[in-house]
Amino acid sequence: MSENGGRAVLVVEDDPEINELVGAYVQIAGFEYQSALNGTQAVEKAHRNHPALIVLDIMLPDFDGFEVARLLKCEADTRGIPIVMLTALDREEYRQRGKIAGASAYLTKPFDPDRLLQAIRENARTNGHP
Repeated sequence: MSENGGRAVLVVEDDPEINELVGAYVQIAGFEYQSALNGTQAVEKAHRNHPALIVLDIMLPDFDGFEVARLLKCEADTRGIPIVMLTALDREEYRQRGKIAGASAYLTKPFDPDRLLQAIRENARTNGHP
């Protein structure tokens, strides 16, 4: 595990500007910001760094956030990492798919900064252990 993995939040968003914006809120919430721009990076960084939380977009360039969540929830070393989905997909069927994939919260874009901060603080593991 990285030195600060347990206090880091991994933001998985393919738009670099939105990724950095969400990362700024991660830092406001008191966590270290880590970035991934696609699902492959997300899975690799989650296994390597064991973040306290993953903020996960659904529409990614390689494979979707539902698949990223399923992959992480199937692996012993990453299954305990909470996932907050943050996406433009605002239909109930997507919310249900997010829950089934293992997301602990589902927020939509454009996001309310206060709700995002609350979701980060409520869902992030504070001890760094699964």
